[in-house]
Amino acid sequence: MYLLTFRDETGLRLGVRTERGVLDVDAARRRLGVRNVPQSITEILEGGERALRSLQAFVERVLESGEVEWVDEAGLTLAPAVPQPGKLICVGLNYLDHCRETGMEPPKAPVLFAKWNNALAASGETITLPAASSQVDYEAELAVIIGRRCKGVSPEAALDYVAGYTIMNDVSARDFQFSDGQWVRAKSQDGFAPLGPYFVTKDEVPDVQDLPIRLLLNGQVMQDSSTAEMIFPVREIVSYISQGITLEPGDVIATGTPFGVGMSRKPPVWLQDGDEVAIEIGRLGRLVNRFRRA
Repeated sequence: MYLLTFRDETGLRLGVRTERGVLDVDAARRRLGVRNVPQSITEILEGGERALRSLQAFVERVLESGEVEWVDEAGLTLAPAVPQPGKLICVGLNYLDHCRETGMEPPKAPVLFAKWNNALAASGETITLPAASSQVDYEAELAVIIGRRCKGVSPEAALDYVAGYTIMNDVSARDFQFSDGQWVRAKSQDGFAPLGPYFVTKDEVPDVQDLPIRLLLNGQVMQDSSTAEMIFPVREIVSYISQGITLEPGDVIATGTPFGVGMSRKPPVWLQDGDEVAIEIGRLGRLVNRFRRA
């Protein structure tokens, strides 16, 4: 399923994208008089496989009934694909070609850092470039959504704990990153973690290590690679993190970016007022954001 969260005057609402349009789950539930259907990403993650099966059965019933109006996705104001992740963990230097372009040696183990939840943004949201930074960069990344409590798991079992996938732009203020000597401020500015547009359940992704990934800046392709090029695949990343950090349902892991980032170009390419960044990953959709100068 392709799940999304959107905003209206009542707050956050759960939607399911189908060929007919977006199903407003709560509106359809009330129209058909159905109970016990999850109504948020949080309820789905807390309910696990049972909640997903319940939602899938409800969507199939709606598709057969013909009694529900479908919503045009173009008119929706989206929220992040996971509106309230418990942890937002990121992996650096996870594509060999990206290591080469930055002049850094490939790591022997995953390089981890974190973003804070104030950095979350939705597809379609305009992101403000910090007034104090003149070197803001883009990074297209596959993001993994954890679906089960995960502690000390093996690489062979790691994908059993994954609920689905989405897209993240690991926006980075490079001048902050290199002047600070660590990455927290550079990576966690407000809006620096656009996430979406969809929470794509893992059954929709037969092979997560075979997804094309590319980023376009104002329509020009800047990054063009595949998740097959990861140094550490998803199963190894999840296992590695879980050895010392308990992963909980709703935690999000961003898995690194391929070559083509702005700082490695000659001359460097920094995000400017009015720029549009679009990221496309295989079956996961298209994450689009505009940037404006503070």
